[in-house]
Amino acid sequence: METHHFFATAPKGVTDLLALELTELGATSVTENRAGVEFDGTLETAYRACLWSRIANRILLPLAEFSAEDPDSLYAGCQNIDWSAHMRSDGSLAIDANVSSSKITHSHYAALRIKDAIVDQFNADVGHRPSVDTERPDLRINAYIHRDVVRLYIDLSGTSLHQRGYRLGTGDAPLKENLAAAILLRAGWPEIASQGGALVDPLCGSGTLVLEAAMMAGDVAPGLRRTHFGLTKWQQHDDALWQRLISEACERETAGSKHMPTLLGFDYDRRVLDRARENAERLGIDGINFVHQDVFDFRHDFPESGLVVTNPPYGKRLLQTGDLPRLYTALGQVFRTHFTGWKAAVFTEDAQLGKSIGIRSHKQHTLYNGAIVCKLLHFAIDESNYFDDSRLPKRIASDALSPQSEDFRNRLQKNLKQRRRWAKREAIDCYRVYDADLPDYAAAIDVYADRTKPGEQWICIQEYEAPKKIDPDVVKRRTRELRTVTEQVFGVGDSRLFYKSRARQRGDSQYEKLGDEARFHIVTEGSCKLRVNFTDYVDTGLFLDHRPIRQRIEQQARGKSFLNLFAYTGAATIHAAMGGASASLSIDLSNTYLNWAKRNLQINKLDESQHRLLREDCLQWLNQNHTETYDLIFLDPPTFSNSKKMDDLLDIQRDHDQLIERSMKLLAKDGTLYFSTNLRSFKLDEQIAKRFKLTDISAKTIPEDFQRRANIHYCFEIQHNK
Repeated sequence: METHHFFATAPKGVTDLLALELTELGATSVTENRAGVEFDGTLETAYRACLWSRIANRILLPLAEFSAEDPDSLYAGCQNIDWSAHMRSDGSLAIDANVSSSKITHSHYAALRIKDAIVDQFNADVGHRPSVDTERPDLRINAYIHRDVVRLYIDLSGTSLHQRGYRLGTGDAPLKENLAAAILLRAGWPEIASQGGALVDPLCGSGTLVLEAAMMAGDVAPGLRRTHFGLTKWQQHDDALWQRLISEACERETAGSKHMPTLLGFDYDRRVLDRARENAERLGIDGINFVHQDVFDFRHDFPESGLVVTNPPYGKRLLQTGDLPRLYTALGQVFRTHFTGWKAAVFTEDAQLGKSIGIRSHKQHTLYNGAIVCKLLHFAIDESNYFDDSRLPKRIASDALSPQSEDFRNRLQKNLKQRRRWAKREAIDCYRVYDADLPDYAAAIDVYADRTKPGEQWICIQEYEAPKKIDPDVVKRRTRELRTVTEQVFGVGDSRLFYKSRARQRGDSQYEKLGDEARFHIVTEGSCKLRVNFTDYVDTGLFLDHRPIRQRIEQQARGKSFLNLFAYTGAATIHAAMGGASASLSIDLSNTYLNWAKRNLQINKLDESQHRLLREDCLQWLNQNHTETYDLIFLDPPTFSNSKKMDDLLDIQRDHDQLIERSMKLLAKDGTLYFSTNLRSFKLDEQIAKRFKLTDISAKTIPEDFQRRANIHYCFEIQHNK
């Protein structure tokens, strides 16, 4: 058979698994890249990938590559393809377009021009045209336009391959099926299953991990239950080949069903367990059991060996089960009581919470749940790996403090004396006092205050994750000393001292929720009042290192219109409004943060009709046509973000040029755009500096209290060339 070149897309962080999987399916010249895996193979290889890949999102067949600097050249390039070789004139089609760093800037318009080229060709040749079906088309075309180069692909999968066909109902926070498969592969489940080991998920939700494990153990092709593939209506489809592969998969499933291990899922929510059972019924594999059980009162008998794997719930689900550390502590107790000798894998948004399990993790993998950077923690459940851990640092007696803690006390006192003088001189109420000045006490300590109310001051400690080589007992002692000495130096009690642990470089961590206490405090920053929260989120709602850029915006805002993209809690908007902005628009996708911004407007007595808030995906909003322009724009995207209509993540290093270009289209002729990012390794695209008047103001926007972290953010002032 003829050999073709193919491309398989995959979630970030699992391309190595996909490359191995494709190699096992017969692919050659397998090469990983950022978005997936390129490979060579026959049509049978691609068909097997569609049917058997547990990791891929899509299997794409390259169709054409050409340059296009405008919509007309895009149309012309598509007209050069004989579309009758790929679909019928009475068929249906869909176009998915992705555009970056190109003169063609709108993905939706690019898709329309490609569609026009196809249907116009059919109209000219046969007098009628295909229809459009975005859900289940006969032919789905993927178009990637980067730096004015167009690459067209036929999507053989049709819809994302993570959709296996068995899951209609889900829990509150379901895993995608291919992410669940990646977790199981990282955890070594196929080998454990081949040795007769069992699988248990004590917090199973709608059962995705258990069901994916069942398909692996039973040698069930993940695509076998799907009712739609893009390849079946493709004009060059080999149906005899496809039916042979389907028959082969059915035979393998029949053979695999004779050797199924124990598969158990538990959850306290009877409603979501009903969904899990419905999913299992659609999957049609015998031997899967879902049982009502509360992890806080866990009772069951299990086989001698196996894998316990879970994705603990978070956020609102914990209103019924307590806070996150308590849940993880209970999970650890279940591990130690019921699963001694087993392997365990816990998929979590915060590796620090894993310490509450009380078992040392011997390995971690980074995976992505949508836009969220997550960790897969691996454990060997054995007494030699157990340790005791309390999430809340306890005080330590003054006479039990170590000599090293005196160095920390002296440094903290010295810093506080200097910072207080500086803050009083500069009229600053919220500032950083200490930032891992001593490696043994790696934490940031911040002061938050409301100067209109003397005595309204809160201290927030954020301890950074300790290196794995440090003894956990030493880490625990330092944490307690950190709390005790800070409390003594500032003279505050429990109600005004807050502690949180924080993993380093968590990408999108500012959007991570830790709890649901909903305890807010009002602090002052210059002329503004702002609400902060010390308990429910990794960040407080006010990025202290951005203080200078907010002040700059306030100073420049009088009489100007202001646009705040990725507005978060609206602190920059409050500064612009208090500085006399004539109007403002703040855009964010999160209702939580927009409500927060609304309250910030209210406590500053600002007119909400003049200073509008819009819930919108900024990526999608920027793709739309807008006639209004703005005199002042603040563009401060997260390091990673995810558009609902895209399979891929927004990577700020990769995509900042496109974001800036789209934002500049909304900037008034004499306006100013401020672009900021907290990506420590950030490098600005050189083309931006050529197209616009650009000034790097990073050094000027890093305040004195953050000078120890000179790369904590990058900030650029951008204007149109005159």
